[in-house]
Amino acid sequence: MSQPIPKKSLGQHWLHDDASLQAMLDAAHVGAGDTIMEVGPGLGTLTAKLVAAADWVVAVEFDERLYHELPSRVPAGNLQVVQSDILRFDLTSLPAGYKVVANIPYYLTSNLVRVLSEASNKPAYAVLLVQKEVAERLAAKPGNLSILGVTAQFHWQVSLGPLVPAELFTPPPKVDSQIVILKGRKKPLFDGVDSKLLFRLVKAGFGEKRKTLRNSISGGLHLDKSQTEALLKAAGIDPQLRAQNLTLEQWHQLYVAYVATYL
Repeated sequence: MSQPIPKKSLGQHWLHDDASLQAMLDAAHVGAGDTIMEVGPGLGTLTAKLVAAADWVVAVEFDERLYHELPSRVPAGNLQVVQSDILRFDLTSLPAGYKVVANIPYYLTSNLVRVLSEASNKPAYAVLLVQKEVAERLAAKPGNLSILGVTAQFHWQVSLGPLVPAELFTPPPKVDSQIVILKGRKKPLFDGVDSKLLFRLVKAGFGEKRKTLRNSISGGLHLDKSQTEALLKAAGIDPQLRAQNLTLEQWHQLYVAYVATYL
C-alpha cells in the first residue's frame, strides 16, 4: 500500500517515534478494559499501539482515503473506524469513562478542547499531542492565562508531558509539539456554578485583553464603569488588573459577586 501524500489543508503531520507514541499511552494509563477514541489516526502508528493495549478503539478519521485504508494498515478485531468530523461526532455513543488519545492537527486544538470540555459525556482523560505553544497556553499560570487556559483548567486537571521535536514528524511541522494531559475532574472545581454564565464573564474579561478589567468587563457586560468597579471590588479584585492575571478562584469570586448583584 503506497503512503499517501500528507494534506497541508488538514494539518497532517505523521509521528513515527515509538517513545513519543508510548508516552501518550502511558499518560492516559491505557490498559485492559479501556475504550479509546483516537482523533485523526492517519497512517495508524498510534492506532497499532492502542489496539494492542486497550479493549476497544474508535478511530475517527476525516480524510476519506485514510479512513478506507486504516483497517488494512492496522488489522484488528477491536478497532472501529469512523469517517467523521470530530467536532460533529456523537460523544454519547461512547461508554462512560472512555479516554481520548490523539496526535491532532494544530488548527483543531482549541475547538476540540472546547467540545470535549462542554460534552455531556466527557472522557476520563484526553491526552493530546499539540503545538508546544498551545500546550503551554492550556497549562498556563495566572499572568499568562487565556480563555483556552481558563476553559481547560476549569474542566480538567491540566499537566504537560514530554516535548516532541518537529523532526520526528513526517513532514516536519515548523514548530515543536508537546503532549498535554487533561485529566477529568472527579467533582466540579466549584459547586453550583452555571458554567455558561461564568464563561460569559470570562469572555467579557478577555474581550479586549490589553484593557484593564474595569474597561473590558464594562464593555463586555454593557455595564457602566462605576458599576463594573463596584462589582470587581465586591469580588475582591483590583479593577486595574487584566484578565490574564486572574486565578480561577478569582473568576469564581467575580461570578459569585455578579450573581449576588444582578441575578
